[in-house]
Amino acid sequence: MNNLELETNSEKLIDMIYTIRGQQVMFDSDLAEMYEVETKILNRAVKRNIERFPEKFRFQLNENEFNKYNESLLRFQNGTLEDVSIIEDNREKHRKYLPYVFTEQGVSMLSAVLRSETAIRVSIQIINAFV
Repeated sequence: MNNLELETNSEKLIDMIYTIRGQQVMFDSDLAEMYEVETKILNRAVKRNIERFPEKFRFQLNENEFNKYNESLLRFQNGTLEDVSIIEDNREKHRKYLPYVFTEQGVSMLSAVLRSETAIRVSIQIINAFV
């Protein structure tokens, strides 16, 4: 990867980092996309290794936080969370639960539980973007 590609990736990563509850975090769906896995697969891997993810590494957003940070991606039907749709790549995906967000430490731990070359490479890029 050349310097321009690294710079572009870093800029994209920085745009995916939000400050929520006073912590810099990334959404589970953004991380899953980067790690090339489905969001539910990422969250299952975390649940299987939950002792590695205390609340300061990963936490679930409440409804107000979710609405605030994802407003541009949401379509509400009947005003309930079960009906929230997120549009991605011209296909509709349904999100049944509020998203989880990961701190820098949580991202670091993800590479250990996902155990792939992609996870290791992406985690290093993300951690560099947090800095």
